[in-house]
Amino acid sequence: MRILVTGATGLIGRQLCGFLAQQFKVTALTRNVDNAQALFGRKVTCISTLETINFDTIDVVVNLAGEPIAEKRWSTKQKHLITESRINITQQLVTKITQATTPPHTFISGSAIGFYGRQNSLITIDETFNDYNPEFSHHLCNEWEQTARRAESRNTRVCVLRTGIVLSQDAGALTKMLPAFKLCLGGKMADGQQMMSWIHIDDMVNIILHLVNNQHLSGTFNATAPNPVSNQEFTKILASTLSRPAVLPMPKIVLRLLFGEMADLLIYGQTVIPKKLLDSQFSFRFSHLDKALANLLR
Repeated sequence: MRILVTGATGLIGRQLCGFLAQQFKVTALTRNVDNAQALFGRKVTCISTLETINFDTIDVVVNLAGEPIAEKRWSTKQKHLITESRINITQQLVTKITQATTPPHTFISGSAIGFYGRQNSLITIDETFNDYNPEFSHHLCNEWEQTARRAESRNTRVCVLRTGIVLSQDAGALTKMLPAFKLCLGGKMADGQQMMSWIHIDDMVNIILHLVNNQHLSGTFNATAPNPVSNQEFTKILASTLSRPAVLPMPKIVLRLLFGEMADLLIYGQTVIPKKLLDSQFSFRFSHLDKALANLLR
């Protein structure tokens, strides 16, 4: 099977390409071919433009490209960059797929649980939930998803992944939290009641492989572990895993001063459940946070 991956050097892409290359022929789209080739070695073919790809020869496209959403404050310019970096590459892929004579049979495209917007922690959200909060994260993900779905045809199925907080020892949210917790400076954020719908990086990669291998599956999938936790519980489990106290909370006003509107990602959350994955018999290796953090940090 021949698979094209965009966003190949990102948090998920790095792990995914190395994993898929053990079984399939993988081509990675990246802005820096030399760095990516050094990262993956000969197992992965790295390219910098889609023009070098004949989409008649590709079986699966996995689209993970996009400007990191939590790297900088959400200025008007940064919001535009976050949006355009996702929509532009997705539209390019859709165009290539729809113009192919024998197009890829599967197009897996990223999204995020930010699609749902901020929600009451008591509301359980599966893929049928439609009472969205119309804020930036929803508008971003909605446009991203709608663009990806234009590739759908009788020859190509589309799977959209609404991904939660990806936990990895290499990058992402967890690595940003660790320094403070290791120095005994960690604590809950705001009131700590906001829900965190998380996913272990290994399960994230296996979800994508599950969708690649099960060609009867299509549509939207929540890529989160089955047991979301509150920020307060996350803080408690992380501190316990590190054998550190967690006694210094980060008040909402401080989060606003530090991060501006982007603080919404930390202050608000959603209780998201991966119903469609569970119904498809996907088996999570890490369903509970304590086991996930123990695996990553010990």
